[in-house]
Amino acid sequence: MTDTDELNADVVVIGGGPVGENVAQYAVEGGLSAALVEGELLGGECSYYACMPSKALLRPIDVAHTTAHLPGVEDAAVQPKELLARRDTWVSHYDDSGQVKWADGADIALVRGHGRIVGEKRVEVSGPDGTRTVTADRAVVLATGSVPVVPPVFDGVSPWGSRDATGVVEVPERLLVVGGGVIAVEAATWMAALGSQVRMLVRGPALLEKNEPFAGDIVRSALEKAGIAVVLGADVTSAVREHADDTGLGRIHGGEVTVTTSASGTFTADEVLVATGRRPNLADVGLDALGLSADDVRSGTLPEWLHAVGDAGPGAPLTHMGKYEARVLGSKLAGADEAPAPANVPVPQVVFTDPQVASVGQSEAEARSALGDDAVVTSEVGFGTAAGTSLLRDDADGRAKIVVDRRRGVVMGATFVGPDAAELLHAATIAIVGEVPVSVLRHAVPSYPTASELWLRMLEQLPRDLR
Repeated sequence: MTDTDELNADVVVIGGGPVGENVAQYAVEGGLSAALVEGELLGGECSYYACMPSKALLRPIDVAHTTAHLPGVEDAAVQPKELLARRDTWVSHYDDSGQVKWADGADIALVRGHGRIVGEKRVEVSGPDGTRTVTADRAVVLATGSVPVVPPVFDGVSPWGSRDATGVVEVPERLLVVGGGVIAVEAATWMAALGSQVRMLVRGPALLEKNEPFAGDIVRSALEKAGIAVVLGADVTSAVREHADDTGLGRIHGGEVTVTTSASGTFTADEVLVATGRRPNLADVGLDALGLSADDVRSGTLPEWLHAVGDAGPGAPLTHMGKYEARVLGSKLAGADEAPAPANVPVPQVVFTDPQVASVGQSEAEARSALGDDAVVTSEVGFGTAAGTSLLRDDADGRAKIVVDRRRGVVMGATFVGPDAAELLHAATIAIVGEVPVSVLRHAVPSYPTASELWLRMLEQLPRDLR
């Protein structure tokens, strides 16, 4: 490519997060040329404002909590200044020069600016140096990620979003967290460890409602033990703040906030974090120029040359699933002859609270809804029922559960809640993808004493005819 107003590439990707990078990388590796359009930091939300900074904050906290549950070790303490410094290192101090160097080395053309489709295979990029048009010979890919959903009740309040929470600079003495999903429970964990007095306002009847019910119950109990107040059934009806002002990433956005809920009273705090979900970032990508809508993207009703992946697409809004979709798409665009993917790829997810929640595939309720009650059998054990998990902490609280299709004798879903539960998850993912019969899984001998013994405990509790 040449540095002119008109650029051409086989594949033009709008969005330079991990998903967009993977599409471009696999297309180039397959012999195509690729242009990556990004208006913010190359590397996207995950690298600077979501996955990486949140886990950089949570891991030391997890280690400190572990030492408090292991006799023979002096309790470790969280050091806020050093913890935030670790976060800054992992987000490269919000400098994407390393990512730019990678793109250059991978022979991917980076185009800075906001990309918008203006016609068939044509993308207009408005950047710091003016407007350019990039034309794709084969495909345009939307990898624009997602944006927070902020209820109108918070208009004029300038609340914190997830970026402020991961990029925290000024730790509020009192913090309200609105929401009960993954972002909410993780942010509550690290903000409390940094010294905030945290109160969660959850509209629904439980935390982490998309998981097995015991997951939310165990996490709620752990949060409350950590000094975090959890208020359920708290639907926010009004929010007021004097002198609201977006003072910058992670800084307190004005004066005291007063939040009123439908049934649980009024609460005041120094800051409020709104973590009430996200939606695909499709508002200004040029769908209207093609006579399309966000609903068309969700349903997959797109022209042959246009694709949407990651949070912007119809799949699960998780970085690792988006990257998987991107690898498959990039290879397909390049004409790679690969083995077909399974019909149903299970979605794994880890919530990095203490204890961790790790799940993949279908919950019991989802499986029974899909197959009927008679076709589903489950096995559930305490997290500390094996020597390997008991050794992790002297009070290894939690649960482990598998959901099995009785007719086929294969695992449909699994959930682990407990210390280091994340490291148990991939075995479950492999079992589901490979459709390995539980009768065969019994011959996968877990090393003693390791957390993998939980598998043996669960398999032993299944009906004899399945074993």
